[in-house]
Amino acid sequence: MKLLFALLLIPFISFTQQFSQKEINRYKVQAHRVNIIRDNWGVPHIYGTTDADAVFGLMYAQCEENFNKVEENNLEMMGRLSEVYGESKLYNDLQMRLIYDTAAAIADYKRSPGWLKKLLDAAADGVNFYLYKHPEVKPVALTHFEPWFALLRTNGSISATQTGGITTKDMEELYPAKNNATSFLEKKIPFYEVEPTGSNGFAVSPKKTASGNAILYINPHVTFYYRTEVQMVSDEGLNVYGAVTWGTFFVFQGFNEFCGWMHTSGITDVADLFIEQTINSRGSLFTKYDNKLIPVKTKPVTIRIKKGNDFEEQRFSTYYTIHGPVMGSRNGKWLSLRENNRSLNALMQSWLRTKAKGFEDFKKIMNLRSNTSDNTVFADSKGNIAYWHGNYVPKRNKKIDYSLPVDGSRSETDWHSMYELDQIVRVYNPATGFIQNCNSTPFTVSGKSSPKKENYPSYMAPDGQNFRGINAERLLNTVHNLTIEKMINEIGYSHYLSAFDILIPALQKDYSGLSPSDPFKKDLAEVLDTLKNWDKSSSSSSVATTVAIEFGYRFLLKAPAPFISYGATNAVGQLLATLQATTAIERMRLLSETLTDIQKRFGSWRTAWGEVNRYQRPALGNFDDAMPSLPVGLAAATFGSLPSFASLRLPGLNKRYGVSGNSFVACVEFGKKVRAKSVVTGGQSFDPASVHYTDQAEMYINGVFKDVLFYKDDVMKHVDRQYRPGE
Repeated sequence: MKLLFALLLIPFISFTQQFSQKEINRYKVQAHRVNIIRDNWGVPHIYGTTDADAVFGLMYAQCEENFNKVEENNLEMMGRLSEVYGESKLYNDLQMRLIYDTAAAIADYKRSPGWLKKLLDAAADGVNFYLYKHPEVKPVALTHFEPWFALLRTNGSISATQTGGITTKDMEELYPAKNNATSFLEKKIPFYEVEPTGSNGFAVSPKKTASGNAILYINPHVTFYYRTEVQMVSDEGLNVYGAVTWGTFFVFQGFNEFCGWMHTSGITDVADLFIEQTINSRGSLFTKYDNKLIPVKTKPVTIRIKKGNDFEEQRFSTYYTIHGPVMGSRNGKWLSLRENNRSLNALMQSWLRTKAKGFEDFKKIMNLRSNTSDNTVFADSKGNIAYWHGNYVPKRNKKIDYSLPVDGSRSETDWHSMYELDQIVRVYNPATGFIQNCNSTPFTVSGKSSPKKENYPSYMAPDGQNFRGINAERLLNTVHNLTIEKMINEIGYSHYLSAFDILIPALQKDYSGLSPSDPFKKDLAEVLDTLKNWDKSSSSSSVATTVAIEFGYRFLLKAPAPFISYGATNAVGQLLATLQATTAIERMRLLSETLTDIQKRFGSWRTAWGEVNRYQRPALGNFDDAMPSLPVGLAAATFGSLPSFASLRLPGLNKRYGVSGNSFVACVEFGKKVRAKSVVTGGQSFDPASVHYTDQAEMYINGVFKDVLFYKDDVMKHVDRQYRPGE
């Protein structure tokens, strides 16, 4: 019996021994300075004596909700996903190992200013205390979190890693795996797996609002459940509310009592590939740089790969040149990457903006110029609105096209200094009174007050126009007397699909050109009439929406490859190019195939969009037509819908299910007191048994936002649970 008791204790003892008594005592002391209040929606409001205490509480609360994503996001940055998902993630991991240097992150931790080091320590301690208090939670790989982990993911964006356009094929050419499996190749995505991404940010000045206060609309489009909604408060002046990416300790998109910020992903050129001229001299590798030979550095990389219940190792000898890591080889030439994906300044910028006290203060923080993936829409309590297209922008030779790999052997192709903040594409307090960005060109950001394209080098803003941008500019240009409710209902949740302003007239013209004897003339008459009478706004009861969107996905498969990589962001140009690349009869055939497919799946092509397009949150992630789901009238951003609900039709299923789009969405008015409303995809909890698992689902679908409880007096009126970490 004694032996059995001892054996039962072994897993618990082996797990808890990773934390020393000194660490445990430190965790308990800090936990006592933290108070977490979960409101009636499950949102955690975290109060700490210091900023570091609030960070400790945030990380503990994140782990309570979804430790798996906290661990996975850290494993991704370390290039260790193969330990979880096997060889399919091998080249993802190699890419991350080449770009994100853990040694550099450790060095940055050691040289961090004292205030930041406290936050880094607290972030790791918050996770470790959670693991100590929950021995039943079994991490896949990370049983002890370190303070330098946060210095790998220094930006909370979903598209933070900039690769310059490297492909898996390029990487395989230089770094072949011992098992040359086809799973390492890029997959061609069929039409039912189209997953558009993007974000919307709107700001309006007092001249356009009913109250005379600035209003900010925060609308990131990401993979569902990618972030969590939180508030962080401390006695050191921190009071910030918004969305936090799992595993990070700062509010990425949100607001405080003075100002708010929304980030949209952009494609300002911040990472370039350089073609290297390599020379092997006496067994040593060099690259040519003007008249000099620069030694190539090497670094061994070992990646552990899960194989059933065991692991195997894949070893690579990787290379680094004067430009950066050698990412791969194309046409027999090495491609090295110049980038700035992670930095100490970037993490400092991510944190400091959460405590900004208005426009001038926010500008000083933006002047760190270390954000490499995002545009920023801004508003403050003094009525200022602003927009920056990108942030970190290197100066380059204006005579050279950096959209393609450039000759790395000539110094004239290399980066020079950085642009000053007021030299990048920007707008401050435009006369039109509005700002909008939907991952689109900045040259329509404020209507007539927009920056002029000819005043900037092309690599600073190569972004194309999309249908969301067209829709947002049209709506914001004409609206007046805005309130939070009006911003949400009439603009943020506008269902208008502007892509069909082009597509439907084209189809009608195609149909008119058919001969009377053509079979399509009879077969498509009713559907063309249905499309003609449609208001081009998606709704759950609309048959036209079903036909238009299902046709649209088929049609976009015919899009010609863009001449340059940036061309893919020009959604309007791509659609027009697809019309040029297809014939009238091809489009009629595609429309006919669409009707046949809908009929096969639902018994009639006259099927309302809500029957096709569904919201479901399965506990294990597997969608099922036989299980309960909700009808959704929203559509994907692809076709111009401002609220995005990107749904997939997976093999074996007839219905489409949402997988990405609107996530945490908020509308904020900055008056003498902050007033805000928000909603998240489904609910705050990740526990299917929780009331907060889907309690916001119908609100999310219909654009009904909850009141944000920003002030503690309001929070205390809606307490669901109050506790200290570890209780």
